[in-house]
This record gives sequence, C-alpha cells and structure tokens, in this order.
Amino acid sequence: MAGKKALLVVDVQNDFLPGGALGIAGGDQVVPVLNEYIRRFREAGLPIIFTRDWHPAITKHFKSEGGPWPPHCVEGTPGAAFAPGLEIPPHAIVVSKGMDPNEDSYSAFHAKGPESESFETLLRRLGVTHLYIGGLATDYCVRYSARDAARLGFPFTALEDAVRGVSDEDSRRALEEMARAGEEMITLAGLSVEKLKEPPGRA
Repeated sequence: MAGKKALLVVDVQNDFLPGGALGIAGGDQVVPVLNEYIRRFREAGLPIIFTRDWHPAITKHFKSEGGPWPPHCVEGTPGAAFAPGLEIPPHAIVVSKGMDPNEDSYSAFHAKGPESESFETLLRRLGVTHLYIGGLATDYCVRYSARDAARLGFPFTALEDAVRGVSDEDSRRALEEMARAGEEMITLAGLSVEKLKEPPGRA
C-alpha cells in the first residue's frame, strides 16, 4: 500500500507574528500562502497537521529560568493561539510541543498528538511517508522538524514561500542545509492538487 503525503504547518501562532512576544519579521505573510497549501491538501484528501508551542509558565526555555527566549506561547494564553486568518480545517490534527519544562522541544517530533501519542507514531498510524513543511521559524522549529524527519526516514518538501525566520542569514543556511540533504524545495507554483495525489516519491 502506498504511503500518504501530509502538510505540516509549524507554529503559526500569535506570539511569533510581528508585535508578538517573539515576533518574526514577515511572519504574518505566511498565513495566506499556507491557506492556499491547506486548500490544496484538503482538495487532495490528505492529512493536515498543525504544531503549536504550548509552554508552561515556568520552563528552562525562557530567560527567567536561564534559557534563550522571552516568555512566549504559554499554554492557554492569547499569544499561544493560532494566527488570525489561519484556516484550520475541521479534520486537521493539532499537536503540541514544549510542554516539558526541562526541554526546548523545537522539533515537531517532540510533539504529542491529541491522544498523547508521539508525532512519529501519529504519522505512521496515518500512513504518512512524506511531509510538506512550512511555518515558523525557518531557522528553528522548521529546521529541527526537517532534520528529525530526515533522520527518522520521512522525506520532506520545504515550502520556500511559506516560511520566515528569526535571522535572515540563519534561515538561508537552514534552507541550504535542507537542499544539501537532497530534499525538495517548492513553491505554490510548483505544487498542484494533481501532483499531491501522485504517490509519494521524489519529484
């Protein structure tokens, strides 16, 4: 049985948008682009998964406890909510990460699904064998999610027009790293619904 492709939308939350606690320049610009990817995956009948940072108020991830970041995406707060206008389909799956106060948990593969299953277990249960990855931030959670996908045997496609990063230079390096790994880079112009319906594999 052939595997499935899935769309992975990483951390498009209020605190990562301009004006948020950890705002990323142009972070809001990914929303309409991701909405079009979401529409195409829905039309193709493929899984759509959203990750979110869901931190406790006290965590080693924050500067107050010796970490690198200001408080952001604290569970249940407005900053942790998904970006306004981001279209969350009824059957989309939301997975949460960063809940352990002793871990940074940048990667989607550190997330837990609705039934507390690991992200890898969730993908294998769904029959997903190829990920299309976009969201925030290119140089952190997108990058680490892509690294773990490759390490665990999930080929991925980076959505070049649907990512933004904390640092332009580090984001460029992250995309170069993904390309060096032999993974596909794509934009909306190169991804039709018909292509999505094709069995997973290299384009």
